[in-house]
Amino acid sequence: MDAFSIIVNASATSLYVSLLSIAFNPTAWNIVARNEYRNKTITRIFGGNARYGCYFLAIMILSFGFFRDHLYQRALSDQPRVPMLSAPYDTLVPIVLFAIGQLFVVTSTWALGITGTFLGDYFGILMDHRVEGFPFNVLRDPMYVGSSMCFVATALWYERPAGLLVSLYVYIVYLIALRFEGPFTDMIYSKRASTKKTL
Repeated sequence: MDAFSIIVNASATSLYVSLLSIAFNPTAWNIVARNEYRNKTITRIFGGNARYGCYFLAIMILSFGFFRDHLYQRALSDQPRVPMLSAPYDTLVPIVLFAIGQLFVVTSTWALGITGTFLGDYFGILMDHRVEGFPFNVLRDPMYVGSSMCFVATALWYERPAGLLVSLYVYIVYLIALRFEGPFTDMIYSKRASTKKTL
């Protein structure tokens, strides 16, 4: 048995299903949001009400997020269990990591609001100014960092080294998503600024 097979069960279908679901979410929402910005598809479905359309997308994003987390936990159950931390750190570290990760996610949502969190700017619902308070004064992308921390915490809690590799994959997927999200969002706000100047 080689070292890799001791920590990763590469034959488990659940692992690949989890990896696909992790990549699907940011990819799908970027495609849907860009289509919304250009064609207002969801807004039209809701009779021209952009806010209702954004709320609908928020529900979809949250639902698929919970499903992704379920698939991740299911994948971990099919992976080898290997103790990584000695007591009491085997419970303390994942608890602290998860708590801090959730703090970043929840406070980001609180600071941005529903429409600010769930791609409201693609619906034309723009924020008046950039959010600079906590947690954005600590991290540039606290929601993605917090989510990645929760993946790491879950892997440590269940003592699945494969979960740490999946967590690294999660973070890489988020970084790639940000390469597309960031410039597009900047473009939306730049257009608004240009429009204000011409008025």
